[in-house]
Amino acid sequence: MFWLRRGPGINRPFMNAVILLALSAITLQVAAGQQALAPATDQSPRISVDVDLVVLHATVSDSHDHLVTDLQEQNFEVYEDGIRQQISLFRHEDVPVAVGLVVDHSASMRRKLPDVSAAARTFVHSSNPQDQMFVINFNENVSLGLPGTVRFSNSGTELERAILNAPAGGKTALYDAVVEALGRVKQSPLNKKVLIVISDGGDNASAHTLAQVTNLAEQSSAIIYTMGIFDEEDADRNPRVLRRLARATGGKAFFPGRTSEVVDICERIAHDIRHQYTIGYAPTNPTRNGGYRSVRVAAQASGHGKLMVRTRTGYLAQAP
Repeated sequence: MFWLRRGPGINRPFMNAVILLALSAITLQVAAGQQALAPATDQSPRISVDVDLVVLHATVSDSHDHLVTDLQEQNFEVYEDGIRQQISLFRHEDVPVAVGLVVDHSASMRRKLPDVSAAARTFVHSSNPQDQMFVINFNENVSLGLPGTVRFSNSGTELERAILNAPAGGKTALYDAVVEALGRVKQSPLNKKVLIVISDGGDNASAHTLAQVTNLAEQSSAIIYTMGIFDEEDADRNPRVLRRLARATGGKAFFPGRTSEVVDICERIAHDIRHQYTIGYAPTNPTRNGGYRSVRVAAQASGHGKLMVRTRTGYLAQAP
């Protein structure tokens, strides 16, 4: 999410021009395949208008869980705190994404890591070649998977190696790993950001709490997909945590019955990311105090039956 501010007396045509200019400045793609723009520096010109432009990434599926990819702006309705909003930005195109692969390396994951690393390679092959990816490995410690001089990569071989080279063993600091990944993904200049968390959902070693992680996720624009890989006898498994992180950010939680299914799931996540709608709106009450605002997006179109829209359930607004 990002914010613009509008003062009194500014008419709508001017505001439309300002919004389009501001969107270009913060790296949204203006055409498929166009290079992302560099982020503004402290010396760059700044635009200050008194409006919050909230940007959502939405996935639409039908009653058979098939993606629906042919909708137009008029097929959507957006509500904030129950009040319908006017859509001021609508895009449906494949843009580069910053992706963090957050992989559990606790003792229970040791035999599952070859399948996880193969899934990472599959994800890369199904992604946009301009995507920027990184790996966070964790047990009771959290570490970067790529070499110290490499911030991001789109090489399947390099990312697979980043997962396999880390030893597996010890306890699980899931919350600390997600916090680290949220900070890392912010370093990418790409506007669209995603985390893929592969774990059993348990945590017995973090300094952070689930409430802190959820709060940070709500402040972030990152979409979190989670994958729960655990045995039924695994006492540390916690699918509730994985569902909570995914639902709050507009992602999805997956629970494969076999680790061999992880490859297919990663391919499905990549397909999901490539076919999302980008929807922006200026809240009707942007000047109220900061705090949590609930968001709901609905869609309907003839010939599609009942449609389900998946996006983040809300966000923490900045105080004026």
